[in-house]
Amino acid sequence: MVAIDNKIEQAMDLVKSHLMFAVREEVEVLKEQIRELAERNAALEQENGLLRALASPEQLAQLPVSGTPHPGPLAPNGPSS
Repeated sequence: MVAIDNKIEQAMDLVKSHLMFAVREEVEVLKEQIRELAERNAALEQENGLLRALASPEQLAQLPVSGTPHPGPLAPNGPSS
């Protein structure tokens, strides 16, 4: 009976180590993707800021309103009551 328990425990340890290895690999891949996306986001934010700085007030007025703050003058959001 003890031999079966030992074999089961060894098999479970092997499964656990394989799962932990797979999880660690996936975590590394996701960390790299997060880093790349953060770099891309920073570059796009910089480009957006530059384009907004170079745009005329008329061009800025044509942009859709979003939840992010915009440098420079903004177009009115419509009639206010």
